[in-house]
Amino acid sequence: MTRGDTGPDFIEALARGLDVIRVFRPGRPVMSLTEVAAAAGLARPTARRILLTLQELGYARTEQGGFALTPRVLELGVSYIRSMGLWEVARPHLERLVTQTHESCSIAQLDGSDIVYVARVAVPKIVALSVQIGTRFPALQTSLGKVLLAALSPAEVDRVLAEPSRSGIEPRWQPDAKEREAVLRAVRAKGWAMTDEQLALGIRSVAAPLRDGLGNVIAAVNVNAHAAETSIEKLTEEHLPLLLKTASAISADWALYEAVPHVTAS
Repeated sequence: MTRGDTGPDFIEALARGLDVIRVFRPGRPVMSLTEVAAAAGLARPTARRILLTLQELGYARTEQGGFALTPRVLELGVSYIRSMGLWEVARPHLERLVTQTHESCSIAQLDGSDIVYVARVAVPKIVALSVQIGTRFPALQTSLGKVLLAALSPAEVDRVLAEPSRSGIEPRWQPDAKEREAVLRAVRAKGWAMTDEQLALGIRSVAAPLRDGLGNVIAAVNVNAHAAETSIEKLTEEHLPLLLKTASAISADWALYEAVPHVTAS
């Protein structure tokens, strides 16, 4: 894969290994050596050595004449979530919110022009887009993303959204700069955001910010509903007050968590 300028300490072999892991996407769980090499922009011998190394470490396996990742790859992402402690703090609140709303609830953070889901409690429903930990969507067309973008300055928003999305999703709503700024200005004023089928048909949600003890937005939490089942009125009049209460409780607990010294015994 093409890279920009790298420093003298850049480890190309590690970067290539991560490139290989990233080429496995939804709908492509098993790939041949040739497919992996082409997708990662590597020579076949290099891709083969990387895949065999991943296999020996337990991150990949041979399957149906090709290669597939193993669940152990999840450890790489879960390590990030656990290192933050956010999941442990948020989980009981998310579970309570799901019980109250009977809808799926998630937490996401900004990564370039995308949001990435870092915590989720789901209910079994058929939705247009599958969501799991690590899923990414274009930020601007999601309620979670609007909240996170609204926490940035206009210059930062321009810089972030100039980066191409890595989600592979083509959203329905494509606002110009003037409309985008008006929407984010409204989110800043209200303190919450809504999206109504702007990402994809059938997806409607509200989101609120999660803050640290200094008031900085560290993530966003949402209630996600199917547009055919949940009206905008129900989403904003019934679910939104519960969401805002939950966001406040998570933020308060996170501030307490940050304030407590964390020491690991050796």
